[in-house]
Amino acid sequence: MSFIVQAQGISKTFAAPAGGRLHALREVSLQARAGQLTALVGPDGAGKTTLMRLLAALLAPDAGRLAVLGHELGQGGARQPQAVQSRISYMPQRFGLYEDLSVQENLDLYADLHGVPPAVRGARYARLLEMTGLARFTGRPAGKLSGGMKQKLGLACTLVRSPDLLLLDEPSVGVDPLSRRDLWAIVQQLVEAEGLSVIVSTAYMDEAARCAQVFVLHQGRVLAQGAPQSLREKAAGLTCTAWPPAGQPPRQLQARLIDARRLIADAVPAGGAVRYIRQPHASAADVAALLQGAATQPRPAGLEDAFMLLLRQHEDGAQAGEGAAAEAAAKPVVAQAAAEVAANVAAKERPAIAVRDLVRRFGGFTAVASTSFEVARGEIFGLLGPNGAGKTTTFRMLCGLLPATSGQLEVAGLNLRTARAQARGRIGYVSQKFALYGNLSARENLEFFGGAYGLRGRELSRRVSESLAEFGLDGSAPSGLLPGGYKQRLAMAAALIHRPQILFLDEPTSGIDPLARRAFWRAITALAQGGVTVIVTTHFMEEAEYCDRIAIQDAGRLLALGTPQQVRQLAGGAPDMDSAFIAIVEQARASASETEANSGKEKSRWRLFH
Repeated sequence: MSFIVQAQGISKTFAAPAGGRLHALREVSLQARAGQLTALVGPDGAGKTTLMRLLAALLAPDAGRLAVLGHELGQGGARQPQAVQSRISYMPQRFGLYEDLSVQENLDLYADLHGVPPAVRGARYARLLEMTGLARFTGRPAGKLSGGMKQKLGLACTLVRSPDLLLLDEPSVGVDPLSRRDLWAIVQQLVEAEGLSVIVSTAYMDEAARCAQVFVLHQGRVLAQGAPQSLREKAAGLTCTAWPPAGQPPRQLQARLIDARRLIADAVPAGGAVRYIRQPHASAADVAALLQGAATQPRPAGLEDAFMLLLRQHEDGAQAGEGAAAEAAAKPVVAQAAAEVAANVAAKERPAIAVRDLVRRFGGFTAVASTSFEVARGEIFGLLGPNGAGKTTTFRMLCGLLPATSGQLEVAGLNLRTARAQARGRIGYVSQKFALYGNLSARENLEFFGGAYGLRGRELSRRVSESLAEFGLDGSAPSGLLPGGYKQRLAMAAALIHRPQILFLDEPTSGIDPLARRAFWRAITALAQGGVTVIVTTHFMEEAEYCDRIAIQDAGRLLALGTPQQVRQLAGGAPDMDSAFIAIVEQARASASETEANSGKEKSRWRLFH
């Protein structure tokens, strides 16, 4: 089998904002085979996107040899970028759809740009529209599509010509489990039916596990490589499941385990239990003492287990002398935010949020339909649903950013119809997309938002410094140039700087790697333990396991409400939240389709007899 990519010792640097050079890639060597799926995984800032842009001939390496599809892309006179670009299709993280154009017009535009002959377009369009499920929406403007449908259209536009190599840079970021499943079905169909060669970067380890070859990048270097099975073996014999005592949220056991870095490499809630990886050197007696009597059972190692073990071992080796200082720095902001909430909230028996018959319409379209729920103080409440389900609309109403068409909304004990500005002072909000000022530094952003919430002088300076230390941020770094995970850290720091009673997180971990997600949720758990109420939307179903209760929405309607265990039971005893989510949404859609079909029959019958 031939190689479509051959890289030997390639390096790439960029000018750093504060001066000097930023090493994005350091002597990377790899080979990708034709007709296979190849995955690039790694934490934020590992160099995945830089490598993808080199493979797409959009950048040139500073050193080393790089050949793509047999064409040289290294430095010197032999470089052949056009020869590569004419044979590949590249879908970057932010694919450039034209939102004012329809689905069909976007396809036509990209076909024109790639010189696709008119004679072959009809058959190509028909196949792409069938695979993506967009055939019924060809006249709809791209801007009116849900996030998942936009990603499918982006993939269709990328494939309007038949490439020899498809490059996908995190194609499923911000996409719900149903749409993510559909996207991968399309990609795998192309690989199996056409022998298409695909290189994909991803933050989802279950996606990487579908690939023939996986490269783990970290700090610009290849940390490990191999088939998923060979990588899994690195964690063999180290992985277990633990069950917390009855009545205790799994996140409490998970927090205790993940804090014990000397003994535990990783821990994450799953299916009402906690999956953990012990460090290879950890003694059975020390781990048993840490578990405090929790029942345990060995389990097979997964690719994410191997990934987390590799990263933890690498970081522990690099930061051996920094752990205590980092841990000490991480305590003030979360602890003080929780303490202030506990001191300031008097009417603890009242819910933090009360929603009754909430409705929001946009013209003739109902985005949220008669939704009701309550959230207790100190509760972590998850709002889940497919792209376009109405989650963000609900969030914006709860934050006072969007008025409700009808219904009652109380947030932090205040009626949003009569005290919206006052309520905003008691909440923090992290949006789906980076919403801070990209031309300001991290410190300047925190100073601005702290000042907007009334902080002044020494108190503002103290909180800014603590926030930078807790979230591991360089205060002088330009915000707009930060990697995705660091942008989310900064957004979180800005949302917490005024010590809010309620924290709204709208897909806060979208596009960030498992390592960053663990750190993010450890901070959320600490906030909830101190009495801060957290409302979160997410497309990572494993994150629903951190929640006390979850609600699942689709088409603006509430489909399920309860603890993670209750929701899994509602889905017929599903083993995990991913399966439960898909089952509940698909069942509701099938029921709605049947009702609609029956309604159509009744209307036809009425017309016949009247």
